[in-house]
Amino acid sequence: MAEIQEKSGGKKGGKKGKKLSTRIDLTPMVDLGFLLITFFIFTTTMAKPKTMEINMPVDEKKVEEKDKNKVKDYTAMTILLSKEHRVYYYTGIADDPMNPPDVKVTYFQNKNGIRDAIIALKKRVYEERNNGAAGHNPKDEPVILIKPAENSEYVDMVNILDEMQINGITTYALIDITEVDKGFISATEAANAGGAQ
Repeated sequence: MAEIQEKSGGKKGGKKGKKLSTRIDLTPMVDLGFLLITFFIFTTTMAKPKTMEINMPVDEKKVEEKDKNKVKDYTAMTILLSKEHRVYYYTGIADDPMNPPDVKVTYFQNKNGIRDAIIALKKRVYEERNNGAAGHNPKDEPVILIKPAENSEYVDMVNILDEMQINGITTYALIDITEVDKGFISATEAANAGGAQ
């Protein structure tokens, strides 16, 4: 609070104007400062850390033979990220070397891009599981395996993970590309180059 102190003149008998000086007491301001700090600490919500859920591999010794291959052929899609933002993909598990999959190439584009392929996979999986075909479980979901090649770019991996979130794909895995998959890419590039000539 402000306080006014009066000082009288120096000479006797003479009337002079009185000098007024002010002194500001800052003690209440300190109390107010601590009160505000306390108020903001108690009213501010602490930011909760956001984490990404990671499914760690299971010890193979503990996995039974029937549970080793839970991914069903009709629910699986493999996405191969390659150079120049090319995205190769095929449906199914492709575990038969005598019957290679039909590998298609696309890009991250609005029309006829990888998003359309993911939407088509989801639609097909939901239709087949709802028809009640043999071996189809009503809880089956699309499973996508993402395999970036050495010559792919980091932005493509970020884009494909965004596509998983956008399309609501809950089961997907980011794994190393195999030599077989590299062969699929080479064969598709050769077929496209031959068809372009």
